Amino acid sequence: MDKILEGLVSSDHSVPVKRAIVKKVVEAAEREVTEDQCQALFTLTTRLILLGEDAFQKQIGFQVLEAYARYHRPEFERFFSKDFVLSLLQQGYGQLDRKDPAIIEYIHCCLRLLISCPSVLEIFGVIQVEVLRMVCERPEPAFCARLSTLLSDFVQCIPRDKSSVLFCQQLVRTISSFHCFASQEQELREYVGQVTKVSALLQSIWKADPATLLPSLQEVFAIISSTDPSFDPSIALASLVQHIPVQMITVLIKSLTTDQNVRDASMTKALCRMIDWLSWPLAQHVDTWVIALLKGLAAVQKFTILIDVTLLKIELVFSRLWYPIVRQGALAVLSHMLLSFQHSPEAFHLVVPDVVDLVQSLRTDGLPTSKAFLLQFTELIHCMMYQYSGFPDLYDNILEAIKDLPKPAEEKIKLVLNQSAWTSQSNSFSSGLLRQAGKSETGKTGLVNLGNTCYMNSIIQTLFMATDFRRHVLSLHLNSSNTLMKKLQLLFAFLAHTQRAAYAPRNFLEASRPPWFNVGSQQDCSEYLRFLLDRLHEEEKTLQALDSAKPKAASPTDASCKDPAGPTPAEVNGQTYDRRTLIEKLFGGKLITSIRCMQCNCISEKEEPFTDLSLAFCPSTTFQDSPQTQGPLEEPRVLCQGSVNGGSEVPEPGSASALASNAHFVPVTNEPPLSVPDLVNYFLAPEILDEDNAYFCEKCSSLQRAEKTIKVVSAPEYLILTLLRFSYDAKCHIRRKILDNVTIPPLIRLPVHDPPIPTRCSSSTSSPLQVDSPESSENLAKKLKSSQHDEEEEKARIDGAEEISRAVQSVPYVLSSVVMHSGISSESGHYYSYGCNINGADAVQQTANQFSIKEDLGNGQAEGSLCTCSAPSVSQEQGGTLHNSGQEAKDWLLFNDSRVTFTSFQSVQNITNRFPKDTAYVLMYRKQELPGQSVNGGLMASGMRLSAEPPLQKELLDAVIKDNKLYLQEQELSARTQALQAPSSSCSFRPNGSDDNNPPGSCGPSGGGGGGGGGFNTISRLVF
Repeated sequence: MDKILEGLVSSDHSVPVKRAIVKKVVEAAEREVTEDQCQALFTLTTRLILLGEDAFQKQIGFQVLEAYARYHRPEFERFFSKDFVLSLLQQGYGQLDRKDPAIIEYIHCCLRLLISCPSVLEIFGVIQVEVLRMVCERPEPAFCARLSTLLSDFVQCIPRDKSSVLFCQQLVRTISSFHCFASQEQELREYVGQVTKVSALLQSIWKADPATLLPSLQEVFAIISSTDPSFDPSIALASLVQHIPVQMITVLIKSLTTDQNVRDASMTKALCRMIDWLSWPLAQHVDTWVIALLKGLAAVQKFTILIDVTLLKIELVFSRLWYPIVRQGALAVLSHMLLSFQHSPEAFHLVVPDVVDLVQSLRTDGLPTSKAFLLQFTELIHCMMYQYSGFPDLYDNILEAIKDLPKPAEEKIKLVLNQSAWTSQSNSFSSGLLRQAGKSETGKTGLVNLGNTCYMNSIIQTLFMATDFRRHVLSLHLNSSNTLMKKLQLLFAFLAHTQRAAYAPRNFLEASRPPWFNVGSQQDCSEYLRFLLDRLHEEEKTLQALDSAKPKAASPTDASCKDPAGPTPAEVNGQTYDRRTLIEKLFGGKLITSIRCMQCNCISEKEEPFTDLSLAFCPSTTFQDSPQTQGPLEEPRVLCQGSVNGGSEVPEPGSASALASNAHFVPVTNEPPLSVPDLVNYFLAPEILDEDNAYFCEKCSSLQRAEKTIKVVSAPEYLILTLLRFSYDAKCHIRRKILDNVTIPPLIRLPVHDPPIPTRCSSSTSSPLQVDSPESSENLAKKLKSSQHDEEEEKARIDGAEEISRAVQSVPYVLSSVVMHSGISSESGHYYSYGCNINGADAVQQTANQFSIKEDLGNGQAEGSLCTCSAPSVSQEQGGTLHNSGQEAKDWLLFNDSRVTFTSFQSVQNITNRFPKDTAYVLMYRKQELPGQSVNGGLMASGMRLSAEPPLQKELLDAVIKDNKLYLQEQELSARTQALQAPSSSCSFRPNGSDDNNPPGSCGPSGGGGGGGGGFNTISRLVF
């Protein structure tokens, strides 16, 4: 059979005839063949495979060899023995050199045919020894690629134990010897593919045996740091970078930059060669490693190396920007090198001559990514020209070329330069800003979930995004380190300046957790917010009381809190100071609750402070059969009036309380979703007290039908609204979540009445920050009745028809933050928050200016509408384009524990439509001061709005720097993952995927939510 095949191969027959005969030979393999015939066929086919004149002969050889080896396995085992394999690897085959890739390809094929035979184990042992010898001989890329394919398929051939480390090191050395002299694209592609196969083999070995990774990397550094002028390692080493775990960057760079055995000349060589790797087309993370090494050298103040390398390589890095496949990584390195080289314009001026040409090329090359890249490049150039101004002769052409492209704001340029300076990377912190290393692209810091603490995280981020509150907290000069305000100040300092991506607020959690909150259990964020504000308020009042006993004492708050127009001034050394606490100034408002007897028209009033308004949902859909009567005031949406205005529960359908209540409701059908103004109007709507809930009138000396109204008489700077979404089911004795969607307008107008004339039947003013327990409608009505009975007040009763109408102002508010609750139960779920991303002197004014308010006050607006909350309409021109602009997509931030991302206001408004379980729970609006207008002695008049972020005080600065150093130490000790990753992953943002039954790391309200109408002396509106 071998003679037939040999004659056929050398004959002049056509290829189809030869294929037909070969087919017959292959089919004959199934029949019995003598061992001599098998050996002859194996020898012939081996010769055809290895020495065949053309591809056809090699193909025939493989076909016949595979057929006969399959059907005559014992004979093939004796032919393809370990001795034969050894001779192939050491001596080659005939005139074929042992380093020819065909040898490896042939062995690879035969191993596949013998894989189930015991003799293959002996062959594996031979190959293990030989491959180590072969890589030490520095074979060509094609041979190494073939060898890597074989070893990847047969990992049993890879050297083991100590030989494995040596094999990896020698393979690294071999890669460093790969040099490509090809000029044709096809040859270059083949070369890159061969190198990729070899690096992939190393990756698989590192994964299987992690102990081989560090010695391999040490070998890489030994190669690239060599100062031998006769040795120039290949940039093919760049192919290894993508396989090195990114988590090891900190440890390795720290080790390199602090190793006293590494000379400066060697480090310079290594860094230069790593920068050369930017030219490798398929390398990933090269820019990350280069920048990490640059930062590491800056951290240990090896500025000489940085200056030398920058001046040597800046032009090469710039030249890489012309090649789309590597330009993104090159731009990252170029940006860092230029922005950090701040002591001289020399480096920037080396590349200035080529800037215009590159800009023109990017404009015309037609690539889809070029436009975005051009914007990034232009921003870098603007930063550099800002840093090194005074060279108009060099910059005129550049400015002309980029004049139609957006220019970053000066504040952003300063921030970028501050973060990039070498001194910033060495933690000098002299500028007051730390670089935002490791943070998300937002530059904001997340908060680690410490075990069902998302209720706290969402509230802290909401307060931090309240610009005025944050700035005043950071500017306070507090002596005691044990106060809650001091701990909040420290936490805000960390959120503003830490290098961590997410900070763990353990100390603040311990200090601010309400005593009745169980550790690790899910809690209500609104309850926590009220408790926190109460604590801060009471703490400051206590400090004021202690301070007032000292001579020449002033308010413990910052001097900027002084407000001569404030409602509670105090004389100290001849000067008037506002004695209100910071919480009162920023979050405090006042309500007037009036009860008018409908028999004698006597009015009883009570003024109460509040820090938040708890807005109940109108139970209209549950009272379809009730009489449809309307209250005295016309409102934009007709809302029902029920016991929730004076009670603690929303009656469920068919419950006893629902049947007993004689309140009047107007069903709402086929209406659009409720809006925040609807809920505010329902909160402020008059309520009729009668029957079981009748009011005891002192003048009538009996229970009478009465009307109760609530009016806001002092508007807070920050209006906190809590949507009472958890109702009590009297039948099932459980709390249910109200999943109704509520439209959140970016701007609202709150009706604020002038303070009352102090001539009423009776009045009682409650002490600030006393939280009342939930009461029924009847008890609350009785609590609000007249408490004084002297004749003078009796004579002061006035008839309702003679009541003096009070002026009403419509105070505009702009949305600042929204806390969302994700879940379908009050017992579990998860909190996250949205915050308006604002900067500048009057940040919220900036946000409000994005919307054009159609002013209708004073232009024929109905007088009655002044008494209702409304959402000002937004102009079509701005409102219609707002959500489509690229800038707007970064106007809002999503805080989800450790994760902080950019989002849009449209996402905030549509979240419940997309994820029905995710509903707005706590909203924070900031008062918008209109030009020439001040409501109730607003912050503009009192100087409470600070124009910029205050500089960190020394003790805060020291604490942040100390923690940043600790953070770097943590990174050094952790080679696989960041220290905060595990706790933060438990609350990863999955709006519609979290499990409400004990979700890992998430939390939900379980301590009784809704709460009262305010944080001082709240009007109870619990729905539990």
